[in-house]
Amino acid sequence: SLSLSLSLSPLETSDYFVVGDMASNLLKALIRSQILPSTSRRNFSVATTQLGIATDDLVGNHTAKWMQDRSKKSPMELINEVPPIKVDGRIAACEGDTNPALGHPIEFICLDLDEPAICKYCGLRYVQDHHH
Repeated sequence: SLSLSLSLSPLETSDYFVVGDMASNLLKALIRSQILPSTSRRNFSVATTQLGIATDDLVGNHTAKWMQDRSKKSPMELINEVPPIKVDGRIAACEGDTNPALGHPIEFICLDLDEPAICKYCGLRYVQDHHH
């Protein structure tokens, strides 16, 4: 088993880049010298999950599940079925769902244009209600 310990003195801001390069070069050298076991060596340009599954595979499989079963509507199709929400003022405040745990911050949307404005988080559309 290999154990490394580094002791670093306080660094100037410009020195952080040097340390990053040193750490990167050290890791590359360890891999080349085969000190690290072969299971630890992999192509670092491919992003993987903790289980070792390439993230490209996960994204491809996730998207494919929506494309295979044509009897179910995709999330984009479901969102597009919701008619634009009419708002009295010039600014809409979109909160997404009623559950704040879903990760949708309040989005303030300007409604000055003629076409519906779209919330960048949930896809809901808003339009100014012109009741003259």
